Amino acid sequence: MKNTKETFVFGFAIFAAFFGAGNLILPPLLGFNSGPDWWLVMIGFLTSATIIPLLALLGHAKLQGTMLDFGNKVSPIFSLIFSLCVYTIAVALPCPRTAAVTHEMAILPFFGTSSLLTSSIYFALAFVFVMNRNNVLDILGKYLTPIIVVILLVIILIGIFSPLAVMNPSIFDAPLISGLLEGYQTYDAIAGLLTGGILVISVQNFNKDMSFKEKKGMIAKSGLIAMSGLFIIYAGLIAVGSKYNSQFPEDISRTELLTGLSLKTLGNIGSTFLSVLVALACFTTAVGIIVGTADFFQGLFKKSKHAYLTTAIICSIIGIVVGQMNVKYIIDIALPALMFIYPLTIVLILLNILPARLASKWVFRAVVLVAFAFSIPDFLSFLIPQKQLESFVNIIPLAQHNLGWVLPSLVTFLIVNLLSKRTES
Repeated sequence: MKNTKETFVFGFAIFAAFFGAGNLILPPLLGFNSGPDWWLVMIGFLTSATIIPLLALLGHAKLQGTMLDFGNKVSPIFSLIFSLCVYTIAVALPCPRTAAVTHEMAILPFFGTSSLLTSSIYFALAFVFVMNRNNVLDILGKYLTPIIVVILLVIILIGIFSPLAVMNPSIFDAPLISGLLEGYQTYDAIAGLLTGGILVISVQNFNKDMSFKEKKGMIAKSGLIAMSGLFIIYAGLIAVGSKYNSQFPEDISRTELLTGLSLKTLGNIGSTFLSVLVALACFTTAVGIIVGTADFFQGLFKKSKHAYLTTAIICSIIGIVVGQMNVKYIIDIALPALMFIYPLTIVLILLNILPARLASKWVFRAVVLVAFAFSIPDFLSFLIPQKQLESFVNIIPLAQHNLGWVLPSLVTFLIVNLLSKRTES
């Protein structure tokens, strides 16, 4: 088929960019804590970590612009502010987390060096890749991704087909929702907006003579390849984590669990394989985030090369400073930011893939406003005592699960569309 090879290369590269940010440490502990309910948390986790990001890439295929196009129907000012928030969060949290995870799993156990040294070398190398961005996707797709996939599949297959052990019961009251919210920590919905923009530019640079429809098909197929890979890996790690949940201490950390699983499935050599895997997976994501952010600001300043360079330098410096912190600390401080940005991100992704007749400007504005308003208690719940929010949480459906924005947004979408149809008739 025409352009099949390039489609797979782009797909593998986007998969590699999504898979990093230390995301491989999340599914095993989720499965570990869920025990026999692993399939429920898997459904929730895969919804927010693969399905919604795929829809983001399909939205990019439809728009073929930048992240600004996702929010322009609300207003250009809102779109700019939203994009700046997304890029700020991406640069300040998941990007540095890649260095922190790499240090704790791939550097500290073998070399015992300081986290500052690790993050400094790590982001110096990332900066080199960013400044040679024309080859970034090609290198990631052709060389690094296959290594990542092979090592992980070996761990998953050995773990799944090993003798079945007795499972401890789940610690989750609502495993489906717990899996959904844990998927927020992958940042994959945000990554869909970020890397989707890179994919659009890369496809356009690959063949400028392709029609809009041909580029749309290549972007969509590449996204499907990437998300299919993520689906398999995430599901496999959750299953393996649940299968071994009686063989590790209950208070085991994310990094310790993944290391322990590799040792049980691959033996002592598993630690070495895992170290290489972590370094490659995390590094690809760091490069992807910085490239996407630099592209965005370069576009804001009329394709200025100085804007690209300055942004890349700032991102690398932030990565060095935050990346020397503890992984658990970076995950914990991310929760308020995720509860603020994720509802808006999900709503904008869903609205942009709908037919235009169902997603007018008024629909965009009303649904986004409602989603923002009803997500405020979720955001505040991580900043102020829970008792002060009880009056709000008790009257908003699903608010006790940090999903108070879902039903009001859906109802608003239906009402505005019904009113629009009556007005037209």
